[in-house]
Amino acid sequence: MDIREIQDLIKFVAKSGVSEVSLETDDFKLTVKTEQAAKAGKETIVYQVPNEAPAPILQAAPAPVAVAPAPAAPVAEPVSNTVTIKSPMIGTFYRSPGPDKALFVNVGDEVAPGKVICIIEAMKLFNEIECDVKGRIVKVLVDDASPVEYDQPLFLVEPA
Repeated sequence: MDIREIQDLIKFVAKSGVSEVSLETDDFKLTVKTEQAAKAGKETIVYQVPNEAPAPILQAAPAPVAVAPAPAAPVAEPVSNTVTIKSPMIGTFYRSPGPDKALFVNVGDEVAPGKVICIIEAMKLFNEIECDVKGRIVKVLVDDASPVEYDQPLFLVEPA
């Protein structure tokens, strides 16, 4: 692999938006890393070639495949005469205080303002989420141990 091919690879990595490309054979190893967030346009190259063997002819590496973002969870349409309790933060939603503990609330349970209905873990802190309406849980909209976004609906409550 000559210097022109290495430069072409660097340009390809910079244009494609990937942060790292590694190419390794029995005779050499080439890694191109970019630090797009901190240093736009600067690349780091690690190139190692043993002295005893010439570099083999390289085949083109497959182009990186862009992964499509996961589709957003569909927002449930509120049932008439229900109040939607939404997430006050980004984090991981938990329905119980621990893996072997009982759930805070189930469908059909009566809730009142101040009652803890779930936990959202954010940055290793477990935040108890309290209900702000008196009523009955109609539907749980999020699976246990799944990520939630700010203002994402968590529960539907039928007010009392």
